[in-house]
Formats: sequence, structure tokens, C-alpha cells
Amino acid sequence: MSREGLAAYAAHDEHTRGRGHAEDLPAFRSEFQRDRDRIIHSTAFRRLVYKTQVFVNYEGDLYRTRLTHSIEVAQIARTIARALHLHETLTEAICLAHDLGHTPFGHAGQDALNERMRAYGGFEHNLQSLRVVDELEERYADFPGLNLTFETREGILKHCSLNDARTLGEIGERFIKRQQPSLEAQIANLADEIAYNNHDLDDGLRAGLITLEELREVPLFSAQYERVHAAWPKLSGRRLIHEIVRRMINHVVTDLIVTTGEAIAAAAPANIDAVRTCPNALARFSPSVTAEHLQLKKYLRDKVYRHYRVLRMTRKAHTVIGDLFDVFYARPELLPSEHHQAVLQMERQAGEHGRARAVADYIAGMTDRYAIIEHERLFDPAKRS
Repeated sequence: MSREGLAAYAAHDEHTRGRGHAEDLPAFRSEFQRDRDRIIHSTAFRRLVYKTQVFVNYEGDLYRTRLTHSIEVAQIARTIARALHLHETLTEAICLAHDLGHTPFGHAGQDALNERMRAYGGFEHNLQSLRVVDELEERYADFPGLNLTFETREGILKHCSLNDARTLGEIGERFIKRQQPSLEAQIANLADEIAYNNHDLDDGLRAGLITLEELREVPLFSAQYERVHAAWPKLSGRRLIHEIVRRMINHVVTDLIVTTGEAIAAAAPANIDAVRTCPNALARFSPSVTAEHLQLKKYLRDKVYRHYRVLRMTRKAHTVIGDLFDVFYARPELLPSEHHQAVLQMERQAGEHGRARAVADYIAGMTDRYAIIEHERLFDPAKRS
């Protein structure tokens, strides 16, 4: 154990693989603190407050957004990282950055943009998050992007095709070599699953898409419902739901900490590089909790994400994103001037692929609200430009 309380297999600031552009060491912060702070101060992070988790922005003020989701993921992951003696700040930075490249309207927006981009290399929000921190943020005089450390960037890129990996240099090597990321990255990935499963359930209840009685068919929910009901038989409303959901989160987080601790002890990695060369990820749930989590995911897919009200919203989102791409690709002069210039520059560099990527960058950076406004400006004759 290091003097900071970190395990040998954790990421250590002094052993970072560094940044793409050399910088002086921070005076009063660690390297990973600097990454975390840059992410929080980025334009893309602020925009997450008006980007959808499941429900479109105008559906209500109390549903999760990409910003609240990212903060909730970070809080879950920090608890796990601390319990396992991993680097808590690096874990937090990865969680806060993991959705920076998400389109407006959640996965419906991504699907629509990917459909339009299929002939130009496709669109994937995970790769776009890396693109945001590497290239698109404009904050520093010496370099584009945020110039984050390798370890933070490694955690942001959760999955990647071999074709894409070959274009990404060092950050893509683990996908080619079939290696693992750091344990901090592995924890961030699973914390994301925990957060969206439990909080989408909460939002689904708030929206009236599902009921408590229906959810009692789901083992992970039912077990905690029975415990809460036995302790407080008259508890109802939001307090009942919150008590159940927080216990569900505690149940899977505890299991993840215990099971991952056992896997680490069995593998006994000497350092972070030994973690990367393990044949399988060390962060994991037990088989029983894995099964419970999969049952909950299936329930949410069938009852929430495929609910007719959600499908109607996603259909609208698909139309908005598709229309915006089509008109801006055909007529880039309709873009705001700085984005028009970006299209021209990227088109000079990469032809039609460059033009399409620049248009996708502009659309992916929109909030739900701004995408709707832009669509109205372009397609509603009654709206002023």
C-alpha cells in the first residue's frame, strides 16, 4: 500500500503514461485532479444538464439528465474505488467524462446520427466522448481539447471496434491486443450500469410507465421491497420508492466490492500493467447478482424503453436528428459561421467524410432543447431564423 493508501495495482499519478502535449506538473493538484477539474469546467460537461437520459428534456424537470446521471455514476464509483484502494479521483474523472460525446435525445439520437453517418465511418457516442476531450473542446492556447492523461482517456473509451482502434494509436492498442483497462476504468463502467438500471427504474415509476406491483416480478426489486415493507408496512409514495432503490444500489455495490476484491486477491496483480494483461476483467459481480442485474435490464428494456410513450418520443428524436443532418450536410452554409468554417476545413482534409464528421460534431454537441429549436428554425415557416 502506498502512502496515499493506494494498492499497488491501482493507478498512481506519478506513474501516469502522460499527456499528448507535455505540460508542467500541477503545483497543488495531482495529475488526475487536473483531469477531473478540466472535465467539470468543459463546455461539453455543462451541456449535459440539458441532454436526455431516457425522457426528453421538456417531459419534466425531475427526471435524470446526462449531467445528473454522470454525477450519480461518479458517486457510486468513488465508493467502490475507495473500498478497493483504487485511485478515487481518476475513477471520478472517468465517470464525469464518459457521456461527454452523447447526442441529444439519448440513444435515439445516437441511432439516428449513426444511421446518417454509416457511409462515413459511423457514429458512436463513446468514441465521440474521446473526440470531445482530444479535439473539440477549445479552452487552451497550447493544444486542442483538454489534453487529459492516458489513464483518463483509456477509461473514457469503454469499447471500440478493431477498425477504429487501429486509428487511435496507443489508446486503441488494448482492443487490438485484447487487454483490459485499469481497474478504475473497469469500476467506472460497472458503476454506469448500476446507476442507469436503478435510476431508470426510479424515473419509470415517476413517469407512471411501470408500477410497484409490476416490479415485484423482478427479483432484485422484490427482495428489497419485502425487506422495506416488513420494516415499515405503512410507508408509501416517494419515500417507499427511494428506500427500495437505495437498498437495491447498496446490494449490488456491496456484491461488486466483495466479488472484485476476491478476484483481485486471486489474480494478485503486481501493478496496473498486470491488471491490463489479465485474461478477463477483474471488476465483476457474483454470478447471482449478475443474473439479477440482467433480469432488471430486460425488464426495463421491455417495460420502459419500449413503452409506447417512450417510443413516440424516440421517434420524434429520430426525425429531428435525421432532418438536421440532411439539411446541414447538403447546405453547410446554413450552419453558424464557426461551424461552417469547421465543415470547410474538414472537407478540405478528408472530403465528404470530413464534411459529414463536422456536421455530426455540431449535432452531437447540441442539447435536446437546442436541437428542437434548430429544427423549428429550419423547418417551421412561422419561426424566425
